[in-house]
Parts: sequence; structure tokens; C-alpha cells
Amino acid sequence: MRHKKLKLEELNRISIEEFQSAEKIPLVVVLDNVRSQHNIGSIFRTSDAFRVEEILLCGITSTPPNVEIHKTALGAEDAVKWRYYGETLDAVETLKKEGYHVFSIEQAENSIPLETFQPEPGEKYGIIFGHEVHGIQQEVIDASHGCIEIPQHGTKHSLNVSVTAGIVIWDFFKLLSPNG
Repeated sequence: MRHKKLKLEELNRISIEEFQSAEKIPLVVVLDNVRSQHNIGSIFRTSDAFRVEEILLCGITSTPPNVEIHKTALGAEDAVKWRYYGETLDAVETLKKEGYHVFSIEQAENSIPLETFQPEPGEKYGIIFGHEVHGIQQEVIDASHGCIEIPQHGTKHSLNVSVTAGIVIWDFFKLLSPNG
């Protein structure tokens, strides 16, 4: 079997306007003080790929338009809806009032391993990713409905935040999307 690499024009990607009106998975991504603009851009791009509803950028997290975010987002920052909150707790409380189940993606006591987490059909979810060194603020974890953790079996104690987001968003896409 031959595997010819597809050219960009053969991928049949939708336009920004088509993306904005397309059905999304019931998932909002929250960035709690993510400092690297390249990580932010990468998370925008992953959110575009898997049709995340929205990204909430909080605290020191930079917002578009931003040249450094664009370097990795490659225009996804123009497609994916986003809002800025000065305080992550305000974003979490807003999501909870809007009926979202909010989970911190963090290594914590009594966390749920990602592979055993089962979202409820028809429900909406918010997932929080934290600062590259300090993780998610404890007060934000306390305001969450729980924590989900990616089990790791190597020598390092954490994954890069954009890698973590890619793994978790993909898992939610598989579980929440009719196309997953």
C-alpha cells in the first residue's frame, strides 16, 4: 500500500467562518497563568483541531493578537473563540454558573486517572491547565469539581502544558464528539 503525503490544498480544511459556525464539542479550556506564548499558541492550535468551544485566558496568560502566540497558533487564534479573565477563579465561577463541570488537570490527591474518566453524555466540561512551573493555583483546584491526572511512568514528574493539553483535549474529543 502506498501512502502519498497530502498537499495542503488536498486536506479540505474549513475556513475560519465555517469553523466559527460549526458544531463544537462541549468543552472549554482554561489557562491559569500560562506564561509561554508558544504554549498558548499550541493550545489554540490543538483547540482548533478538535473543535473546542472556547479558551479562557487568565492572569498572566497573554492574549491575541500576539506575534509569539501566532508563531505556533498559525491563525487558530483567529478561529477559536476566547475571553480574558484577570483572575482564574472568576473564570471557573462563570463556567460553573453556566452549567459546566470544571476539572483541574493536575497531579493531586484523589485525582482521577485520565484513562478512567468518563464524561456524562449531554454535559458540558471545563478543563484547567496551569503555569509551567507552579501548575494550577490551589484555590483554583479547590473551586474545581475535581482533578484529572495523566499517569506518568518515567523519571520526570510532569509534561509540558501544551503536550498535556493535547493529550487531554484529544481524549475529551474522542469521548464527547460524534466524530470521535
